[in-house]
Amino acid sequence: MIEIEFRKVGKSFVDRQTAQARAAVTNVNLSIKSGEVVSIIGPSGCGKSTLLNMGAGLYLPTEGEVFVGGERVTKPVRKVAFMLQKDLLMPWRNIRANVTLGLEIDGMREAERRRIADELLAKCHLKGFEEHYPYQLSGGMRQRAALARTLAVDPQVLLLDEPFSALDAQTKMVLQQDLAKMLYEKKKTALFITHDLVEAIALSDRLLVMSERPGTIVEEIVVDLPFRDNPLERRKLPEIGPLQGRLMELLKVGKETAELH
Repeated sequence: MIEIEFRKVGKSFVDRQTAQARAAVTNVNLSIKSGEVVSIIGPSGCGKSTLLNMGAGLYLPTEGEVFVGGERVTKPVRKVAFMLQKDLLMPWRNIRANVTLGLEIDGMREAERRRIADELLAKCHLKGFEEHYPYQLSGGMRQRAALARTLAVDPQVLLLDEPFSALDAQTKMVLQQDLAKMLYEKKKTALFITHDLVEAIALSDRLLVMSERPGTIVEEIVVDLPFRDNPLERRKLPEIGPLQGRLMELLKVGKETAELH
């Protein structure tokens, strides 16, 4: 089953200074099957985040159509959950209350909300911190809480916009491991944006490489490697190097100074 699909999608924004429309992305075609993790890679400003915003229904495409679960996206989609670079936890709510926010909005009973939150916080290595507030946690712990909040609403599709980019390398790898295991166990579908090429290879079934703005997909690479549920092991495979090299070649096409992280 196709969980999320972009059909000939383009998005333009009006420049406030010139009043001219400028294309952010153009002619984007992609589909992601149930349980698949796909990463989008491209130079800064090529429209990666714009695609995620359209997948969530926060933007509507200027051209083409976006579908989630076979239904055309015309407004914000409840089947989709978004995780960003910043944890965006509410400082006045403790960690459990932050994780249960979406369930509370949905009207779920308190006992069930608590059960789901505590189960996810344990899986995210935050058992014992349920009553703590965001200011009492490290950056990595807060991002774990944000992951638990994202999964708590049991989304059909996860949209992940560089969720680990602000973390140190060691913490990032630990959270990659947590995310990969939970996506694999729960058979979740995810569209992931990152500038970290090895992270993309370690977490994904497929890689989509975008051109410079206006962004379009210029190449698809299937990551036919084991250990998608265990990125620490996948990182050790000898095939990682050639895949990373190919991505670097693609990102440098037409712009030798393309920013690579």
